[in-house]
Amino acid sequence: MKELTKRQYEVFRFIESYIQKNSFPPAIRDVSDAFGISVKGAYDHIDSLQKKGWIKRSANRSRSMELLTHSEPEEPQPELVAVPLLGDVAAGLPLLAEENHEGRLDLPAAMLGKGNFFGLRVKGDSMQGDGIYNGDIAIIRQQRTAQNGDVVVAMLGDSATLKRYYLEKNRIRLQAANPAYPPIYTQEIRILGTLAHLIRNYN
Repeated sequence: MKELTKRQYEVFRFIESYIQKNSFPPAIRDVSDAFGISVKGAYDHIDSLQKKGWIKRSANRSRSMELLTHSEPEEPQPELVAVPLLGDVAAGLPLLAEENHEGRLDLPAAMLGKGNFFGLRVKGDSMQGDGIYNGDIAIIRQQRTAQNGDVVVAMLGDSATLKRYYLEKNRIRLQAANPAYPPIYTQEIRILGTLAHLIRNYN
């Protein structure tokens, strides 16, 4: 049996559930409505299920789908992306960035979206007002530019820090989210990326 894509698996399970509930199979329109897709899109998924040997149906009759349940489809696993974990970043005073690989994080591609990513472990409490705490792992989307208000990883000399970025008239302000830490003002920084996700271990 050929493996199913995630959507094909979902359509198969919908057909299975529909038959169990109603004692007859859904029409193509039922599949279309259930998934918010076009009738053509629903037809294509059903056609793929038939070609892969998971259902059979008659082209001349409506509601003719029949499950071929001689085996159980496996739910597709999400595609994973290896995100390197590069060390610590200061969420307080800037801390020397240790850009040696400590390991990697395998994260779902669908969660990350497009781009290249790296992970940094947060140290300090200067961003706790934004819900970023000591020990969190910040997943950073690599990019060299940022918009005002973005949470960025910025290099100041040989040190990296995690702050909110603001471009002012004659300077750049890196703003903490804790009143105990004053803003950092500078005219020269190198942006490594912007915060995309946080990973927190509650154990």
